[in-house]
Amino acid sequence: MNRRKLKNSELDRKSVEEFKEAEKSPIIVILDNVRSLNNIGSVFRTADAFLIKKIYLCGITAKPPHKDIQKTALGATETVNWEYVENTLELIEKLKSEGIKVYSIEQAEGAIMLNDFYPEPDEVCAVIFGNEVKGVQQKVVSASDGVIEIPQLGSKHSLNISVSTGVVLWDLFSKITAISKSS
Repeated sequence: MNRRKLKNSELDRKSVEEFKEAEKSPIIVILDNVRSLNNIGSVFRTADAFLIKKIYLCGITAKPPHKDIQKTALGATETVNWEYVENTLELIEKLKSEGIKVYSIEQAEGAIMLNDFYPEPDEVCAVIFGNEVKGVQQKVVSASDGVIEIPQLGSKHSLNISVSTGVVLWDLFSKITAISKSS
């Protein structure tokens, strides 16, 4: 059979223990007031796929365990390190004091397009994704080290947060992987 689809048993995926022991990507995800439990679960699943260092759930963002988060996370809440922090601004200040660069994923004046953004080698960066309707809070955008925008050419003004997370994490992961291979 030509191009036979692989079975799950052939994918050589990590166990929960192996995931926890694995070296993580130097990327942190911050969810700022995300409403949809399915979106939260999808972010966990994407974070698992790219070995993301940690997810911070802020404001009204729901926390595991919740059946609707679990439904889309498919167990990723057990692998990905996460923490709830009520105040996103306080979290940003804490991360910045630890030398972590913080970027809002948003459409804003002075934003750098994702395809033009390259993280510094050996830099841990945090990316903030916002509410499905209002996006990242303005005060959070203002407190960030920068803003990264996903280029969009169609008639719609935004992407779903789970799609945005997938696009950004894949882009950063592939750039970081390329940087580490060239070092």
